[in-house]
Amino acid sequence: MTATALTLDQATHAVANLRAEIGKAVVGQREVIDQTLMALMASGHVLIEGVPGLGKTLLARALALSLSLQYGRIQFTPDLMPSDITGHALLDPGSRELRVWRGPVFTNLLLADEINRAPAKTQSALLEVMQEYQATVENQTLALPRPFMVLATQNPVESEGTYPLPEAQVDRFLLKVKIDYPALEEEVALVKLTTHKQSGDQLPLAQVRPVLDAATVQGIQDLCAGLRVDERVLDYAVRIARGTRDWPGIALGCGSRGPIALIRAGRAAALLTGREFVTPDDIKSVALPALRHRIALSPDAQLEGREADELISSLIESIDAPRL
Repeated sequence: MTATALTLDQATHAVANLRAEIGKAVVGQREVIDQTLMALMASGHVLIEGVPGLGKTLLARALALSLSLQYGRIQFTPDLMPSDITGHALLDPGSRELRVWRGPVFTNLLLADEINRAPAKTQSALLEVMQEYQATVENQTLALPRPFMVLATQNPVESEGTYPLPEAQVDRFLLKVKIDYPALEEEVALVKLTTHKQSGDQLPLAQVRPVLDAATVQGIQDLCAGLRVDERVLDYAVRIARGTRDWPGIALGCGSRGPIALIRAGRAAALLTGREFVTPDDIKSVALPALRHRIALSPDAQLEGREADELISSLIESIDAPRL
């Protein structure tokens, strides 16, 4: 599929329409929505973490309905096997030949619900999908449709029946987004929206309509990838990432995917505001979601109750930002 060529104004307007459409279902959570849209614009995957009932699945469904793209959902469970997500071969009773059944990963937008409930073998199969944009089924390597994005959710407080995600897979997520409790006014509006003429646990998605197609999404991604990054801003992003490797309280700093994520997400942050270049403030604004899942806290920091966001924030404050 050929991407639609867009100007910066057209892309910014299209993303604003997408944000507004998602807002018809998701009340508040502006930062969470923006960070998810940044991952989409930067052609990256996003891991959404929060306690049950805060709208993680609702956000993914609203995004899917706002786009004229194929959508798939996998409810991860401890007995889920790799072939359940990638596919397998079936014997055709008519022709007596093996035919490949493509699994739910062959879509544009994949919701991996409660991703940390799947065992290691299934996680490794998803790792190939996320990194290579392909899946191996019965020794056949099959390309996934583009654009392709994984929105994964996980519950941070429940450990029974879960498998911690391998560091190699967590690193493949461009951003890790934390969704928190809404403000009072937002929660009142949320309850009103969810219960007004709604029966049961039906999600409030009736008003959401598709506003972007696959070619436009790819056009936005191509435009985002071409936004200008000054050498001083690139150097600033690298210095932040390198600082995690010897910062007090951090036992394991981020690898080179850290600064790469900062630049990719920084470009998306610039596009959100209609700018054709990335500023140091863009890098700062995406530092927490881009780096929080790429570091490991030291035992002392964990005993003291420190958090990754706190340590990264203090690190950023210690590094001088360039003046453009």
